[in-house]
Amino acid sequence: MPIDELNALIARHARPDASTPVEGVLLAEHNASIEEHSTTGTVMALIAQGEKRLALGDRLYRYGAGQYLVASIDLPITGQFVGASPEQPARGFGLVLHPPSIAELLLEAGSQSLERPGGAPSGLIVSDAPAELLDAVLRLLRLFDRPRDLAVLAPLLKREILWWLIVGEQGATVRQLGLADSHLSHIAHAVRWIREHHASAFRVEDVAEICGMSPSAFYRNFQAVTAMSPIQFQKQIRLQQARLHLAASPDDVAGVGFRVGYDSPSQFSREYRRQFGAPPSQDAQRLRGETRSVVASLV
Repeated sequence: MPIDELNALIARHARPDASTPVEGVLLAEHNASIEEHSTTGTVMALIAQGEKRLALGDRLYRYGAGQYLVASIDLPITGQFVGASPEQPARGFGLVLHPPSIAELLLEAGSQSLERPGGAPSGLIVSDAPAELLDAVLRLLRLFDRPRDLAVLAPLLKREILWWLIVGEQGATVRQLGLADSHLSHIAHAVRWIREHHASAFRVEDVAEICGMSPSAFYRNFQAVTAMSPIQFQKQIRLQQARLHLAASPDDVAGVGFRVGYDSPSQFSREYRRQFGAPPSQDAQRLRGETRSVVASLV
């Protein structure tokens, strides 16, 4: 079956850091069911073996073998591969989604051949992978054993995979990535701005103006995409940034809280514990005792 071959190819070619010889293509293997707090990136992730559970704001997602997820914006999530073990690892394929590549395909297809997307979609959507998508992914991974052919044919197969995403069940979402004036593009701009200014207070009305949207339309679309209000989103980014800082500076809890935007150490500690299950000082000690590497988790 195609999914069995996909699983075998990923098992053969997956690296610890999920990288591959093809830019933007990821292959991941997870041997443990550990809850992770991370950001998604803008990516399509296809599961070959296992199942993953994700939480985004108040929304919960599950997807397993033969299903794919599109993360149309870089979002803070909590994720876990359910039941993954050395005997039964979770495996998946990922393709980073670049808006210019999508825009190029949309231009080639012509404006009359594809329906123009409407309002802002959810930032995460799960679907069953159609046969055409699985076939294109398999043909790409088969080339990993043929380096000469891979260099020439991989770019063509990446375009084919992207095309099946554009015309597939999640096509309306993927197409918004390639349109500069789409609701999703405006919200992506807001997300980047909040990330860059996460330590500073802001007014929602000011961010809406930066994105060229009315405050009501901005708030409605931001909530639809991220499952959070802009202020809740900022808090998630602050806490994730704090955790990264604590991994490097575990003895400077108060300083880390201040750097990410908290004026009150008690509030920082309270919200950090609610998010990560332990106060900053305790979590910092645990982080210091671990050897961590940056590994693409395929959302």
